[in-house]
Amino acid sequence: MEKHLPNWLIFLFLLILIVRLPTLYMPYSYGDETIYLTLGEGIKQGLTLYKDIHDNKPPLIYILAAITGSLFWFKVSLLIANILSVFIFYKLVKRLFPKKDSLQKVSVIIFSILTNLPLLEGNIVNSEILMLAPTLAAFWILAQKTISYKKILLAGIIFSFAPLLKIPAIFDIPAIFILWFISQKNINVKETKETIFKSAIFLLGVVLPILATFIWYFSKGALLDYIKAAFLENMGYLSSWRGLSKAQVPFFVKNGPLLLRLIFLSISIIILMLLRKKLDKRFIFITSWLFLTLFAATLSERPYPHYLVQTIPAVSILFGLLFTEKSYLQTLSIIPLTIFFFVPFYFKFWYYPSLPFYENFLRFAVGKIDKKTYINNFDSRTDRNYKIAQIVRESTSKKDRIFVWEDSAQIYALSKRIPPIKYVAGYHIKDFYTKEKLIEDLFREKPRTIVILPESESFPELEIFAESHYIRLYPPEIKNQGVKFFYLPNKQNGS
Repeated sequence: MEKHLPNWLIFLFLLILIVRLPTLYMPYSYGDETIYLTLGEGIKQGLTLYKDIHDNKPPLIYILAAITGSLFWFKVSLLIANILSVFIFYKLVKRLFPKKDSLQKVSVIIFSILTNLPLLEGNIVNSEILMLAPTLAAFWILAQKTISYKKILLAGIIFSFAPLLKIPAIFDIPAIFILWFISQKNINVKETKETIFKSAIFLLGVVLPILATFIWYFSKGALLDYIKAAFLENMGYLSSWRGLSKAQVPFFVKNGPLLLRLIFLSISIIILMLLRKKLDKRFIFITSWLFLTLFAATLSERPYPHYLVQTIPAVSILFGLLFTEKSYLQTLSIIPLTIFFFVPFYFKFWYYPSLPFYENFLRFAVGKIDKKTYINNFDSRTDRNYKIAQIVRESTSKKDRIFVWEDSAQIYALSKRIPPIKYVAGYHIKDFYTKEKLIEDLFREKPRTIVILPESESFPELEIFAESHYIRLYPPEIKNQGVKFFYLPNKQNGS
């Protein structure tokens, strides 16, 4: 057993700390991060997720946001999770290829690059980065030649944290079943039953913590809200980027590309299974894992680069084979890697240049630009949102509710205030609410402030309501920025 970490891995950890340092100084500008923090604040104020405050991901990322409490500590948790992921990935690759030092180094370095740089949003707190650690830890436990049922159950429990961060993590599961199947010495009834039994134990471990969340939300009277928001609403993401999710179109027209990808995935895995006696079992496992995660990344056909993070472990190992292996595996690795590069090209996945991110930080760090310029380089509205949040903090108490129309969870997160309704994001109000119901709820709850942002969709009824029941303020900090700021001096529910 290895007693000390190799020097190169320790050096890599130090580099990750340096690369991650600028992320600790990022402003509250990224929408998803500020939604997570707003829901985290709701948890801290005693609200029940999904029933009292809404988003459509499983609960762990909001719980982490509640524990960390600020963007800085949220980013620190991401740094810790990433270093942990790199370490576990190293242990997994070492277990799969114990005598391949060069392959281990190349794979781990590529993994570190792809999970840390802004290219695939490695600098943003997203579930895809966080769920790598439990996924890899479970795979490391399970990738042993002999393993007890207790360890299999433990691996399932550890893995369950991944789908409790984001549901597409479940597509990693078949990869381990494939590994067990191809590792059978003989394909016979006895060994197949053993594989099925191990798979059942693993699935039991996965299900138990998820079932515990069902019991918890049932006890809070929020089970249906939880199931609908965290599970069923995500079904609407399937092929949603093509704009057909709400249209009255035939099933096969709407879901045809998804079904074609499923057929391709199935055929690919069947071919790999048929070649199990001719190909290296580790190659079959890694290639199957890549195809499964590519399928997960393209479920919605949305081009968000952080969706591709789920594919990084398998991709990194395949690059390790390509750059270091001197056998037929080097040539074979080109096939799955070609498919990997084709997918983001075909679906036009976005990417984010890394150099401007670090240039912006260095210019700020050495004093060439001021804080306003620095944070506005992330989003031109960031400094304005900071000023609005400061005004809100100074004019309200922590228990006061505020309402921002339309999409600026940044103001909620910065001010540590929550809305009077369960929806934080404007697109959730549009998807699951009505403007009429919103006005009714605002009339009943009377939030302390209402902020209407200039980029928001026109909402005359809201402006009429605010003008009738609130005092319009003109804070000098946001003068001439088009922000409409309304304040309720003596909050009284009802009239």
